[in-house]
Amino acid sequence: MKRILLTGLFCVLQIILFAQTNISSKYWHLKDFNKDTIHGISLYQAYEKIATLNIKPSPVIVAIMDGGIDTSNLEIKNKLWLNTKEIPGNGIDDDHNGYTDDIHGWNFLGGKDGKNIDKAAAEKSRVYHKYKAQFELANLDTTKFTTTQKKQFEIWKQAAEEIEFSEEDASNLQYIKMATNAIQKLGNIIIKELNDSNFSVQTLESFQPIGRIALEAKIAYLRTVQMLGIDKETAYSEVLSDLKEYIEGKEKLAKAKLDAPENIRALIIKDNYENLADKFYGNNDITGPSAKHGTHVAGLVASVLDSTSDFNKLYPPIKIMGVRVVPDGDEYDKDIALGIRYAVDNGAKIINMSFGKSFSPEQIWVDSAIRYAAKKDVLIIHSAGNEYYDLDVKPVYPNPYSSYFNDTAYNVLTVAASSDPFISGTLLTDFSNFGPAIVDVLSPGNKIYSTIPGVNNHGYLQGTSMAAPIVSHIAALIRSYFPSLSAADVKKIIMQSVWKPNDTNTEYPIPQKEESKTLSQIAASGGIVNAANAVNLASNLNVVNTKKNKTK
Repeated sequence: MKRILLTGLFCVLQIILFAQTNISSKYWHLKDFNKDTIHGISLYQAYEKIATLNIKPSPVIVAIMDGGIDTSNLEIKNKLWLNTKEIPGNGIDDDHNGYTDDIHGWNFLGGKDGKNIDKAAAEKSRVYHKYKAQFELANLDTTKFTTTQKKQFEIWKQAAEEIEFSEEDASNLQYIKMATNAIQKLGNIIIKELNDSNFSVQTLESFQPIGRIALEAKIAYLRTVQMLGIDKETAYSEVLSDLKEYIEGKEKLAKAKLDAPENIRALIIKDNYENLADKFYGNNDITGPSAKHGTHVAGLVASVLDSTSDFNKLYPPIKIMGVRVVPDGDEYDKDIALGIRYAVDNGAKIINMSFGKSFSPEQIWVDSAIRYAAKKDVLIIHSAGNEYYDLDVKPVYPNPYSSYFNDTAYNVLTVAASSDPFISGTLLTDFSNFGPAIVDVLSPGNKIYSTIPGVNNHGYLQGTSMAAPIVSHIAALIRSYFPSLSAADVKKIIMQSVWKPNDTNTEYPIPQKEESKTLSQIAASGGIVNAANAVNLASNLNVVNTKKNKTK
């Protein structure tokens, strides 16, 4: 599912309008530690190096498997992949790939009639009710199970355990409901005097109420949002929207064990889900009904730079392919597997996957697709997730390790999210999953600025979903300027070129947690991705490869 930062007890998307920030905070993730003392990715320095090499970039297609991309956004529009084998809008599958009018990509969450899946159930709910009649028996004899049945039973037992809505969950939900009601009432009082229906905490702090009631409302509002961990720059309307969305989701989880989820897929997509060969479904609407997350990710893959940058002309010709596979809820394994294969077959050399879930009942489909991508020299960059899980202990999916193939995919790069003292007082975040057996690198993921839906809209989001596409841009830069390097080469370069502290045993505090970690406890590389170091390493490796090829 689209992983959104958990702060305190609830999930809040931190969208901040362009006018409410400044250029230094907008692009902190691109900064250089040596020059700016900010733990960004040194992107400007990377392009300074590129400028000295006198080489021309090659086009590179990056597939963004997500919840949708707003194709009207100007930052995205000019970078969209164009399927030149298709004639737009003629209703004919001109290239005979099974997907009609797939001009900029494909939507695996749509129906032939143009309808789209927006919200979907959690996978644990789908798994629990799918196998409930089969396994919830008093005298179940597991000794006679086949290998497949054993796997199904194990995943069902896990789902049955996790689907329980505890008393603590219920108390937290009630608390958030009360806080939401209070925030709405306080906001209505404040708006009457402030005359700004979209105020932020920053705005409110400088506001001097005239009346006593408004003053008390101001104080109470500030205390409430601070207690909930809401960012100061989050607008009032966004606070209410995200709280209500959180409540809606939790209320569904509270009923998940009793109420089987509606089979929305059968109503809209109408495929035979159990049959992977039934793959020519969907439509060409890569935007869908909810494109905020995917549009933000797309902007980071393209890498939005300020207009004053001298390096825009050096940007590689990145082409963004939209593959819509992630609803508001858990994605379906079939869509992920087919989405990967679609991207590979249509020329993508990098696939960004900013999503994940705790259950994968058709894991073998996805595992097989990942290994198909490896054979076709395609690098997959995957976000680690935002639950603060130790992935060495608790897996999320897609996962580079496959119990079916009993191997680890070498073409998957898993990305955790870092921060900076400039942003949050520390280098780590309190949401990013970790674990060096699975996670490869860290990348900036806290308060990241990029495109959001609208012709020229930008804002901030945070999470490992943002960290991954920042790495995808670095990978695209390398594959564009050094096309002889393989997917395995690019992964190796990115991991070996990370920024590390001088003392690798340095521990960094984790916000809102009573613990600290070294970077090597987070990721195998023990560092934060660095574009400048990666370009230097790629340049050297490219020279070696060129010499080898000449001697053959």
